[in-house]
Amino acid sequence: MYEAYYGLKEKPFSIQPDPDFLFMSKRHRLAYTMLEYAIQNHVGFSVICGEIGSGKTTLVRKLLAALDGSVTVGLVYNTHAEMADLLEWIMLAFGQPYQAATKVERYDRFQQFLLNEYAARRRVVLVVDEAQNLSPAALESLRMLSNINADKDQLLQVILVGQPQLKELLNRPELHQFAQRVGVDFYIPPLGAPEVGLYIRHRLKVAGRQQELFSEGAIGMIAEASKGVPRTINILCDMVLVYGYSAEASIIGTDLVDEVLQDRRDYGILRSEPA
Repeated sequence: MYEAYYGLKEKPFSIQPDPDFLFMSKRHRLAYTMLEYAIQNHVGFSVICGEIGSGKTTLVRKLLAALDGSVTVGLVYNTHAEMADLLEWIMLAFGQPYQAATKVERYDRFQQFLLNEYAARRRVVLVVDEAQNLSPAALESLRMLSNINADKDQLLQVILVGQPQLKELLNRPELHQFAQRVGVDFYIPPLGAPEVGLYIRHRLKVAGRQQELFSEGAIGMIAEASKGVPRTINILCDMVLVYGYSAEASIIGTDLVDEVLQDRRDYGILRSEPA
């Protein structure tokens, strides 16, 4: 709707994960470096935590897009508390047959898959998104899979991605052995107020806008209302641009942001400011 009016080639504030739009704050950059280190150094378990909408999934997708054919990747993303045995889902993620097999047969098939990949000099990386939904039993099943080794080499590397509850889960006493296997762990906090402006300008630039569009005051209001959470920033900025287009505003100022926030309070379904 507003793209052409503001000189944009695409929507700059979509909430869909898109590595091209990823803003590498200091903490995002450190998290990315730690994940690179984990993969290159055959770390068994890595954990990335952050609030909803903090950019965790986008960061991991950027990492996976940078990997070459020497890494075989599987992604489990539809996690839930009833998934006590993850092996079926893991085999599905790697395109391996899992139907009509006992647990022992599935384990043997997966072990053979890992050994075949190792013989072909390919590393195997499993990414489990929304891992905070897993039960202790599911995590324990992951730990058992990590015992499949060849000589001194780790055949399966696992990256757990989740919300802050994942940190609480991994600190439970019954998961002490699992926590000891975690070689890399990192928490991505919300953006600081100065970073919000950089974030907004970055996404506008990627979408094709070179000139300033949001005033400093508008950015400050968005930073405060969003509490620095990227997804919430996106939702607010997208709505403000719609209001700006409707009002034929050439610059997004505090009046437009205030109008959006007020309308969200008065007429939004949740009747609250963004959290």
